[in-house]
Amino acid sequence: MLWIDIRSCVRVLMTVSAMFAAVLSIPPGVRAKVFDPKTFTLANGMQVVVISNHRAPIVIQMVWYKIGAADEPAGKSGIAHFLEHLMFKGTETVPPGEFSKIVARNGGQDNAFTSQDYTAYFQRVAKNRLELVMRLEADRMTGLTLTDKEVLLERDVVLEERRSRTDNNPGAQLREHSQAALYLHHPYGDPVIGWKNEIEKLSTEDVLALYRKYYTPNNAILIIAGDVTINEIRPLAEKYYGPIPSRLVPRRIRLSEPPHLAARRVVLKNPLVRQPSWSRTFIAPSSNTGKPGVAPALEVLAEILGGGPTSRLYRALIVEGKSAASTSARYRFRALDLGTFGLSATPRPGGKIETVEIAMAAEIKRLLEDGVNEDEVARAKYSLQAEAIYVRDSLRAGPNIIGRALTTGRTIADVESWPERIGAVTPEQVNAAARAVLLNKKSVTSVLLPESGS
Repeated sequence: MLWIDIRSCVRVLMTVSAMFAAVLSIPPGVRAKVFDPKTFTLANGMQVVVISNHRAPIVIQMVWYKIGAADEPAGKSGIAHFLEHLMFKGTETVPPGEFSKIVARNGGQDNAFTSQDYTAYFQRVAKNRLELVMRLEADRMTGLTLTDKEVLLERDVVLEERRSRTDNNPGAQLREHSQAALYLHHPYGDPVIGWKNEIEKLSTEDVLALYRKYYTPNNAILIIAGDVTINEIRPLAEKYYGPIPSRLVPRRIRLSEPPHLAARRVVLKNPLVRQPSWSRTFIAPSSNTGKPGVAPALEVLAEILGGGPTSRLYRALIVEGKSAASTSARYRFRALDLGTFGLSATPRPGGKIETVEIAMAAEIKRLLEDGVNEDEVARAKYSLQAEAIYVRDSLRAGPNIIGRALTTGRTIADVESWPERIGAVTPEQVNAAARAVLLNKKSVTSVLLPESGS
């Protein structure tokens, strides 16, 4: 979401206007391209995507695996994230703990992350170090070696990460409990880092079983972005990843979510809380599961409600009602299964949560009864489409957006045609999407209060 403050509003809008006018002047066939990636598939089934960006002699390598927290065996929550940690241990050719040190000695940076739907590993290096990190990444795709001692030590690291990021953070605790309440049956209700009592039982055998099941080239996507071309990458990909044999990977079959019949409410009070907050999250279709046009309509709706100081919520709760210090609306659509649509606000200093909640309810009611108008939709589409211009300049944006799409059921064509799909959204579609999604029975309301709060 593009956020701007009032003082820079005019300047930014003038810049966006000029850039967006340039986009509109491009022929339709060209306008659909966002990153203009090139792609091919190795004989072992590994898809390779190349995004050329010649602004600097820098490259990013990302390997995405179609395995996330929602694919974990029952009772072993957190194992996908745990395996991500352990992938930085050793192989037969790279001693334990040396992977990141080698990247750093060569002037690069590396890291990894896990979500409900995918696990990704990346390195950012000078172009002349690309072959080195391709060799290292390909080596650990199937060559990981682990000892019980390494696994137990790293399990303690993960438990400490959970303590510091969740158990000692009231906001994170509330988000975790709210997520668990939002999903009645689907594994999205489990935290990516895992539940403490289940992390404590994860073993070397558990981790290696997951590794052997999902870490295979035909379940992975290699994305290279930066100062390279497809003709440069093809022989390197074939040299380092091509020889790795493919394995049979099970279909991603997950528990389905039953119909929601009752609204839920989660309240957390904690003496560490200094700023109360309120939010409501609704189950929503994702880009992968929604009918054509629904996801773009919800993106436009989120922009109308929460897209900066001209948005509905900002005007109603901050400027006019003076009940809130901040507001937001967000639509999380990049998911293999269900998405979410969320609204949130924090009261002004000395204000009450009840006042904010009443004001938010009034705005939702007004939206559902009166709908949005053509001018609001046009402004929201204008703002969203302009973002497609900015992301082209980012070396990291392309591989991240395309990687998330390809691991959650979408295609490169879906990414490239996003501006046109946004441009086709009508007020009728936005109103229909709002009335289908913003139903209290499909929601969880979350309230964070200080210990003395009412």
